[in-house]
Amino acid sequence: MSKQHHYNANILWTGNRGEGTTSYKAFGREHTISIENKTAILGSSDPAFRGDKTKHNPEDLFLASLAACHMLWYLHLCAETGIVVTNYSDNATAIMAEMPNGSGKFIAATLNPSVTITNPDLIEKANALHKKANEFCFIANSVNFPVLHNPTTVSN
Repeated sequence: MSKQHHYNANILWTGNRGEGTTSYKAFGREHTISIENKTAILGSSDPAFRGDKTKHNPEDLFLASLAACHMLWYLHLCAETGIVVTNYSDNATAIMAEMPNGSGKFIAATLNPSVTITNPDLIEKANALHKKANEFCFIANSVNFPVLHNPTTVSN
């Protein structure tokens, strides 16, 4: 049997403006995401769905989770193969399609990692590890849309 890991998150709706959900416009989308021993995340919905643009929304957090998972696997694989990474950033993007009935789904994500390594001879190998990182990423393995990679790797 495979090893299982369990996660807990508490979501508290804080957007009751005194009328509850008496109408679509009557309530706020604000909420707090709490996970034991971690800083709380103040959330809302995307501004397109009446949310607060100054708070994280589920779509932002989903894309951030995908990019962070990829980065962590990538760094792990680089360490295992002797590639020394000294800097990593990613300007990840995703597309969510909203359906006529109001539902929606992500249809693609593109990770744009910018990586600095110490050995210029290993740039090609470093770029190739993004494919392997994608194969191991728990989040990428859980989605039903393509996760593309557009890495830029330089040496210092």
